[in-house]
Order: sequence, then structure tokens, then C-alpha cells
Amino acid sequence: MQPSPFPYAPPMEPLTILHRDDDILVLSKPAGLLTVPGKPLEHGDCLERRVQGTDPAALLVHRLDRDTSGVIVMARNRPAQRHLGLQFERRVTRKTYVARVWGNVMDESGCVDAPIACDWPNRPKQMIDIENGRPAQTEWQVTARETMATRMMLRPLTGRSHQLRVHMAHLGHPVLGDNFYAHEEALRAAGRLQLHALELTIRHPADGRFCTFRDACPF
Repeated sequence: MQPSPFPYAPPMEPLTILHRDDDILVLSKPAGLLTVPGKPLEHGDCLERRVQGTDPAALLVHRLDRDTSGVIVMARNRPAQRHLGLQFERRVTRKTYVARVWGNVMDESGCVDAPIACDWPNRPKQMIDIENGRPAQTEWQVTARETMATRMMLRPLTGRSHQLRVHMAHLGHPVLGDNFYAHEEALRAAGRLQLHALELTIRHPADGRFCTFRDACPF
């Protein structure tokens, strides 16, 4: 297993709650904070434990990578957890991310359709594996162009580990600040991973209505 090139130093800022009701808790996860505890003891601090410190009934539904910021939802009871879990499994949810990627993306929009598998000798890294990977699709759209970077909207149609980061690198435009998949210039082009979960749409467990939650992009 390849160790992280950076020590774990989670931000100590207070939790930002975007929405809370009897069934769900929607938060803004800061970059640099694990969603769940890591195996090393020093990786025990995480969003899940911080939330459960004040809301013991809160239950995990999905995850964001440590260095990805943005909208994340937790359930506040078991039926809500099951309801939301099935939505993610059946692709009922809709997710939109903002990313700044290296270089000038030539087209205005497209879809990366490339299966992903774990790169076992270098886990937790993932890789494109046409023969053995699980299907993975990401829709993308250019929203702005910079001198050495492109700002994009990314919409994952599947939910593979590191999917957006792997797909952007596969496209030839790694996410800036990506310590796993970016080349040296792209890694050093930003002080943090330039990937943010901007919007999440779910069906509310109480009545099935569609709800969209948004967390403003910090970069």
C-alpha cells in the first residue's frame, strides 16, 4: 500500500450544517478531513466522529475523498439511512462537482466512459482497467478557461472510488493539487485539491420529494 505523500492534518474549523431535520443532516465537508476513520490511529479524527459527537444518532450514507470539499448527507435514523443508501445504489441521486484541471480542455463538453479498478500494489489509488474494471461514466462541461487551467462542471453517473480524479487524469487533464494522479506541475499549481461537491439532489426519506442542497465553491 502506497502511503500518502502528505501527513494527516485535518482542519479544526467547526462543522458547517447546511440543513437538518428529523431524518437527514446535510453538511459542508472541509477539504483535508476524512469522512470516516482511517486505519492508523492518527487518522481517527473524521467527519463521522465529529458529527456523532453532537448528534450521536447520525449515520453514514456516502463519502467524499479526504481532500474533496462540499456537500455530504448523513441520515439521522436507520430507515432514512436505508432509504438514502438505496438511492445512491440505484443512481437516483444527482451530484455536481466543480473542478479546476490542468491545461486547456479542447472541447466544451463530453463524457468519459472508462472502467475503474483498484491499483492494488498502490492502493488506495485506482486505475483505468478496460478488462477488469467496473463501469464508470462522468459527464463534464467547461465553464471557464484560465491561462494554464480549465474550470469544469463534473457529473458522475456512477460512484467509483476516486472516479472524477481518475477520469480527469485519463482525459489528460488531472485535477490541480491532486497528490495521487496529477503530474508535478499540476500538483504544485494549487495549494489543495481543486475538487468540490457543489450540489447534491436526493429524494427526502420522509416523503420522496426531490431536494437539492448546494455548498458554494471555495476556489
